[in-house]
Amino acid sequence: MEIFIKKQLLTALLATLIINSIRAQQLQPKTTDSLFSKNLPEITIVGRGSRSDYQQMPEIVGTNIYAGKKNALIVLDNVKGNVVTNTMRQVLAKVPGIHIWESDPSGIQIGIAARGLSPNRSWEFNVRQNGYDIAADPFGYPEAYYNPQLQAVQRIEVVRGQGSLQYGPQFGGLVNYILRNGSEIDKPFQIETQQTIGSKGLLNSYNAIGGNTAKVNYYSFFDHRNGDGWRQNSRYYTNAVFGTVTYKITSKFSLTAELMHQHVRSQQAGGLPDSLVYADAQKSFRSRNWFDITWTMPALMANFAINDHTRWNTKLFATIGDRNSVGFTASITTKDSINTATKEYNNRVLNADKYRNYALESRIITDYYLGKMKNSLSGGIRLYTGTTTRVADGKGTTGTDYNMTVIGNYPRDIAFTSHNVAVFVENIFRISDKFLVIPGVRYEWLEGAAGGRIGYAPNGGAAIKLQEVKRSRSFVLAGLGTEYHLTKSTEIYANYSQAYRPIQFANLQAPPTTDVVDPNLKDAKGYNIDLGYRGKVSNFLQFDISGFYLQYNNRVGTITPTGTNYRLITNVGNSSSKGFEGYAEIDLVKAFTKSIKTTLSIFGSYGYTNATYSGDHKDAQTKGKKAENAPTNIVRFGITAGYKTVSLTAQINYVDKAYSDANNTIKPTANGQTGLIPSYSVTDLTLTYLHSKKFNIKAGFNNIFDKRYFTRRAGGYPGPGALPGDGRTLFVSVGAKF
Repeated sequence: MEIFIKKQLLTALLATLIINSIRAQQLQPKTTDSLFSKNLPEITIVGRGSRSDYQQMPEIVGTNIYAGKKNALIVLDNVKGNVVTNTMRQVLAKVPGIHIWESDPSGIQIGIAARGLSPNRSWEFNVRQNGYDIAADPFGYPEAYYNPQLQAVQRIEVVRGQGSLQYGPQFGGLVNYILRNGSEIDKPFQIETQQTIGSKGLLNSYNAIGGNTAKVNYYSFFDHRNGDGWRQNSRYYTNAVFGTVTYKITSKFSLTAELMHQHVRSQQAGGLPDSLVYADAQKSFRSRNWFDITWTMPALMANFAINDHTRWNTKLFATIGDRNSVGFTASITTKDSINTATKEYNNRVLNADKYRNYALESRIITDYYLGKMKNSLSGGIRLYTGTTTRVADGKGTTGTDYNMTVIGNYPRDIAFTSHNVAVFVENIFRISDKFLVIPGVRYEWLEGAAGGRIGYAPNGGAAIKLQEVKRSRSFVLAGLGTEYHLTKSTEIYANYSQAYRPIQFANLQAPPTTDVVDPNLKDAKGYNIDLGYRGKVSNFLQFDISGFYLQYNNRVGTITPTGTNYRLITNVGNSSSKGFEGYAEIDLVKAFTKSIKTTLSIFGSYGYTNATYSGDHKDAQTKGKKAENAPTNIVRFGITAGYKTVSLTAQINYVDKAYSDANNTIKPTANGQTGLIPSYSVTDLTLTYLHSKKFNIKAGFNNIFDKRYFTRRAGGYPGPGALPGDGRTLFVSVGAKF
C-alpha cells in the first residue's frame, strides 16, 4: 500500500514537472486568447452580481474543470423559497429531473437523485462540502447523514455525468455545498442574524459573524432549529456550529482552517399503511423511535497561485461521525403496545455506528499554449482511509425517550475498513475560439475489509465470528467532453464518461430489520452520455436543454421473491435510463421594457426518464420493467412577480408515479413496505421583502393546498411503511446584517 501511494505521488509530481517544462517553452499569452476561456481563480466570487438563483458553471473554477459537463449553480442568496428547513424541492426547482425524498421534517436528511437512481440519503451522488467528502463512507457506505444548514451555504454546485472523473465513481455525479467564508463581506466585522418561526413549533435561530481584511477573511455561525414536526411523534432539534479562517500569507498563497460540528436528534414517526396516508397522514404508531447524529468535520486547505498560469490546491480533511438509533422497528402491522405480562413496553432495538475517515486531495491546474491557443490541464491525487465500527441488534430499554443504554452486549460487532488511492487528469484542448475538446481519465484503487462478530449461537451459545473478508480492485474511468460555442452566450455540449459504484460493504452483514441482502452482490459499472444546448439570450432568457443516456450494469435493487414476506436487495440486472432534461426561464419585464423596478419572471424545468431493466433476475422477471424510485416525469413551474424590494414566488412541483421494487408491484402490501408510489403535486408560495442589503423579511406557505402524498416506502428504519410528506405549513423569517 505504502509503495503504491509513493508511486502515485511521484507520478503526479513528474507530470507537473513535464507540464511546466512544456509551458516554459511556449509563447507568452497572446491578446488572441479565446473569448470563451472563462477562468475564475477565486471560487468565492462565482454567482455574485446576479439576481438569478440559477447559473451555469464557468469553464474553470479554481483547479476544477467544468467545461463540457452538464452542470448547474444555485446561488442561495437569490433563492425565493424556504431554505430554513432545507426544502430542496424549492431550492433545486430549476435543476431539471431532480427526484427528492420528503420524509424528514428537520430538513437534515436530504435525499436527492436523478436519472432513475435512488434518492436514499443522496447516496448516488458524490456529496461534498467546500470540496471535501461529507458522507459516512464515500465507497462502502455513501449515505449523507449530515447536510449543511442552507442559510450558511453560499451556493450549490451540481455536476452530472462526467463529474465522476474529478470527484469519484458515482453514477449521479457531484453535489457540492460551498459555505460562506467571509470573502464576500466588504468590511472587517459584520454581524448577521436570521430568526424564523413557523407551524408545528418551528423555531430557527441563525447567527453569524464574519469579516474581510487585506490579510484575513473569516466566518462563523451557530444555528439552532427545533420543531414538533407535522406528524405525531416527529419532534426534532439540531445544533450546528461552524468556523473558517483564511490567512493570506502572500498575494499568491493562503491557508484555510475550518471546523463544522453538528448534532441532530429526531423522533421517528414511522411508516403507515397506504390507507392512512390519505385518511390520517399525521397519525403515528411509533412513539419510542429516535435517531441521533453527531458529525464533526475539520479541514485544512492550501491555495497557491504558483504563477499567472498555474494554481495548486490541497485539502486535508476528516469525517468523525456517530449515528445512533433506538426504537421498535417491527412491521407497522405489529403494535408497539404495553406487554400484558410485564406491564411495560417491549425492549427496543439499539444500533450504533462510528465513522472515522481521513483523506488528502491535491489538485493542480496549468495553462499552456499550442500555437496561439491556450489549453488547460488539471490533475490531482486522492488518498483516503476510513473505518466504520458498527454494533447492532442490542437490547434496549423499555422506555420512551432517547436512551442508548444496552442490556448485555451487542450481538453484532463489526468493523469495516476502506482504503482508496485515485489519480485523475483532464485537459481542455481549445481547437479554436469556439470549439473545445476535454478528454479525461481517472485511476482508482480500492480495498475493503470486514471482520468481527455477527451474533451468537442459539440459547446463549458461542459467538459467531464473521469470516474475515478483504477485497481489493482497481479500474480506470475514461471520459470525453466537448463544447461548441454558437454565439458568445450559447453553446452545444456533449460528453461521455464511465462510472463505477462499489457495493456497500457495510450492508452486506448488517441488513435492515425487514430486508435481506444478497451476500454475492457485485460492483456496478456503466457510463453516462449527455448532449445539450444551453446559454442566454440577451438579459431576459436563459435555458439548458439536453438528452441523456445512463447505462447501469449489475444494478443493486430490491425484489420480493415469490412466496416470501421479505424484500431482497441484490443485483437485479442491468438497467438503462434515457431521457430529457430541460430548463428555461424568461424575465418578461426585461424582454419587453427597460424597467428596473418591476420583475415578472417565469421558469419551467422538466425531466423525462425512462429507466428500465434489460435482464432478468432468477427470483424475479425484471426484464423490461421500470427501475424502482424512478418517476417518468418530474415537472416544476414557478413565477416570480416583484416591485422594487418586494417579490412573490409561486412554485408547482409535480412528480410522476414510481415503483418501490424491481418487481413493479402495484398493489400495496398491508404493511406499506411494497407497492406503487402514486404521483403527486405540491404548490408552495414565498414572499420576500428586502429593505436594503441589511434587512429582510421572508414568509411562505409550504404545500399551500394541503395535499396528501408520500415519496418513499421504508423496509427498515425509520419505518417500516409509507412515509408521508408534510401537509400545509407556514413560516415567517426576519433577518438583519450590521
